[in-house]
Amino acid sequence: MPNTLWTIILAAGKGTRMNSDLAKVLHPLCGKPLLSYSIKLARAVNSEKIVVVIGHQSDKIRGMFQDEDTVFVEQKEQLGTGHAVLQARDAFKDHTGTVLILCGDVPLLKPGTVLALRKRHQSEKAAVTVLTVVLDDPGTYGRVITDLNGQILRIVEAKDATNEEKKIHEINTGIYCVESPFLFKAVGVLQNKNAQGEFYLTDIIGIANRSGLIVQSCRAKDPSEVMGINTIEDLERANQISLGR
Repeated sequence: MPNTLWTIILAAGKGTRMNSDLAKVLHPLCGKPLLSYSIKLARAVNSEKIVVVIGHQSDKIRGMFQDEDTVFVEQKEQLGTGHAVLQARDAFKDHTGTVLILCGDVPLLKPGTVLALRKRHQSEKAAVTVLTVVLDDPGTYGRVITDLNGQILRIVEAKDATNEEKKIHEINTGIYCVESPFLFKAVGVLQNKNAQGEFYLTDIIGIANRSGLIVQSCRAKDPSEVMGINTIEDLERANQISLGR
């Protein structure tokens, strides 16, 4: 694949629902911190540069991963995923290729799924390609709104969704491929007019559509692969899945 791939890993959150003083991405899964799985994944898909956005317990994270070939940038205020990506802008100033965006709390994602996402992104000549999944119970996840041709129109966070939109079962996993020049232009103009008062990364979908750009999806087959770790119960479940692989 001629288009170079660089990666951003979002790992700044405290993880309040873990009911622990330890930063969420430092919680161990099968003896290794959650963040290590995302870093390993980025390497497995041949990312040429890995930038990790950290916040809560940033010094501790830097210390634990000081031997890794990664760049750390800090999100001093937790103002949303779009704001987190914006913190990496300077690290990507020389990059004109594709940016893979991973979450530091999604440890079970497989390289094959990410490679399929990138292949879809390139074949469709998309500005943004979102990894999605269909859940029986989509719960608090952002819903994916598409047109009849499969173009993603927008992603609506559950707290902002109408009752009709909440009936949609295809959800956003938080994993993306985005063309770098578009990404950092878009996150620079995000607004926080929503229920959370945060700068949502998902709002770049609307910006892309208004600019006449292609926004596509790639659907993951296995929901467990894209599960986020938000509670100790999630972590225990992920441990069981890992041991069963």
